Amino acid sequence: MQTRPLDGLTVLAMEHAVAGPFASRQLADLGARVIKLERLPDGDFARGYDDKVHGESSFFVWANRGKQSLAADIKTAEGQHIVGKILENADILIQNLAPGAMQRMGMDFDSLHEKYPRLIVCDISGYGEGGPLSDKKAYDLLIQAAAGLISVTGTPDQPARVDISIADIAAGMYAYSGILSALLQRARTGRGLRVEVSMLEALAEWMSYPLNFAHYGGTAPARSGLTHPSIAPYGQ
Repeated sequence: MQTRPLDGLTVLAMEHAVAGPFASRQLADLGARVIKLERLPDGDFARGYDDKVHGESSFFVWANRGKQSLAADIKTAEGQHIVGKILENADILIQNLAPGAMQRMGMDFDSLHEKYPRLIVCDISGYGEGGPLSDKKAYDLLIQAAAGLISVTGTPDQPARVDISIADIAAGMYAYSGILSALLQRARTGRGLRVEVSMLEALAEWMSYPLNFAHYGGTAPARSGLTHPSIAPYGQ
């Protein structure tokens, strides 16, 4: 049987919605065993987005293929015992819970690193740590607005959001690449480290082109819709 790059690695994914699941799905695709820990009683709320794929959510199926799922209340002693047993053999922990949730449960990186020194911890948030919005929950539309994406999408007469969860996906992709880098570092040092990603920072990085255009050119790029020079012949 053909091996995959991450065969033999175990990931505990304390995740919901998009950013965390998208990152851990990439690891599952590369062979890692991903254990998705869902909340009680209904699991990841993305399960309820629709029922288009044989009765399951099309979104959930897309973001969670190749994983194993279990449900537990991690605020209880029993739930935390389950988490501890999984972490004893885990290589990676990914979480995108509410701001401060991991700290309140004593599961921040410093506490976990003391118990599990080889564990790589990836924390995904909306706005990062230390800023005025660090304790706020984030939604994709809010991040698209805050990062300036909506300023360059749509037509000259009508702004528009990108109609997929692009801020979540951007964060998930940076989390994924950060975890792979952390695995390389652990191979050299034998010790785990923390990967910290925010949706706002991820999408702001993707907005570097219009930022440079505006900063050095003096004006923001105009919304062009289907009239962009490179695609106009196809949109006309």
